[in-house]
Amino acid sequence: MAIANADEAFTATLARWTSALWQVKASSQEATSPPVYVDGHRKAVYTQTLIPRGLIGNSGKILGCRALVLLHDDQGHPLLATTHRGDLHLTDGIPSVLTCYEQATEALHLTHLVVDREAMAADFLAQLNVQGRTMTTILKTNQYSGLDSFTNVGSFVPLTVDRHGTVLREVAPAQFLLPRPDGDEEPLRLTVALMRDLRRTVSCSASPEDLPRAWWADIRHEEVAWWQEGWQATPAPATPTEPKLIPIVTTAEQIDAVTLAQTYIHRWPAQENVIKDFLLPLGLDTNHGFAKTPVINSEVAKKREALEKRCANVQRFREAAREKAHRASKLATKLWNQTKKHGEALYRVLNEQLQALEAQGVSEGTYRAERKKLKAEVDAQLEPLWQRVYRVQEKSHQESTKHERYCREQRDLLRALEDLAAKERRMYELDHRKDQIMTGGLAGLGESGDVGA
Repeated sequence: MAIANADEAFTATLARWTSALWQVKASSQEATSPPVYVDGHRKAVYTQTLIPRGLIGNSGKILGCRALVLLHDDQGHPLLATTHRGDLHLTDGIPSVLTCYEQATEALHLTHLVVDREAMAADFLAQLNVQGRTMTTILKTNQYSGLDSFTNVGSFVPLTVDRHGTVLREVAPAQFLLPRPDGDEEPLRLTVALMRDLRRTVSCSASPEDLPRAWWADIRHEEVAWWQEGWQATPAPATPTEPKLIPIVTTAEQIDAVTLAQTYIHRWPAQENVIKDFLLPLGLDTNHGFAKTPVINSEVAKKREALEKRCANVQRFREAAREKAHRASKLATKLWNQTKKHGEALYRVLNEQLQALEAQGVSEGTYRAERKKLKAEVDAQLEPLWQRVYRVQEKSHQESTKHERYCREQRDLLRALEDLAAKERRMYELDHRKDQIMTGGLAGLGESGDVGA
């Protein structure tokens, strides 16, 4: 059937059926259609044959896979799913799935597309804009640095509130100039809905006035003696943060910021619905047993254990470095005094010898030659002693520098532990017994073909 191109016939039939089932409205190129959502999904294929590969989920593993391009309407109803090689980029998959769907349904022309940031490419957006299609997506984080990256920023208004009336998200209108790869072309002007998530914060650059002059500048004067024995480290100052900025952009010339934000936010549940509907016949859609019990957050526990272990080691290293620096400093002082005393004794003998030469009435040339000779002998005796003093002083300086570095690192580790505790989320263990029953039931059904199995 595949060799006979039956896949094309089935795909066209599927598109016509879903269009009629969900009553997708037909529109001309001049009219505006409801938004449709497009996304890519990859599933691993375990085979010894070399096939195109891609990054699978959040596992960080690059495996051989197949790529799916999923199209669904504004209510999350699945309209079409097409299969491609695993290294397909979404900017190549979107035109193909649109062409496939519009040719199958004939009268339909999709004008408003909502996609994720994988389709955030200036030339791609401009190309679809010329075709009469409006694209809505999100800027990539490396394309902007903050509010200063946007122009014509309006006032922020509430977008989402909780049951107590607390604002969770707020949004403001703005504009953004997206540079084109070819520097000679004018930047693409995008309409922006700047959404700020007040529940999530990100690090931001501190102003020069807020930056401390030294790592210990925030410690009280009576507690700043970090070089003394028994000093207790405190967490370093918290990094300045600001609400997370989510810039939602569209190629439409004018649109209300709240409407634009709500349209894109709806993509998240709609996208999950279409993927769930696609995987539902396979029995892989979701967890069947929703009973849950709170457990230790294993990821946070591993991070906390590593930080606490490093903090304990740094505490031990810090005390050892302080003790070595203290001993080296005492030894350097002792050796310096001994060398200085020994040098004074040698120079006294040297002066006595020079005075004896003067008393003998030797010539000026003989006197200077003898003085130079005697002084060279004294310096030769003192040189190794002074070199030892310098080595011990350098050792003391190195250990003192190491001690200060450990003090600073310990404060940073304590700050990291506090931040980890502040951001820790509750982890639950799901009841997997129902999943096991479903797995066993499906396996039995596949073997015998009997529902009772």
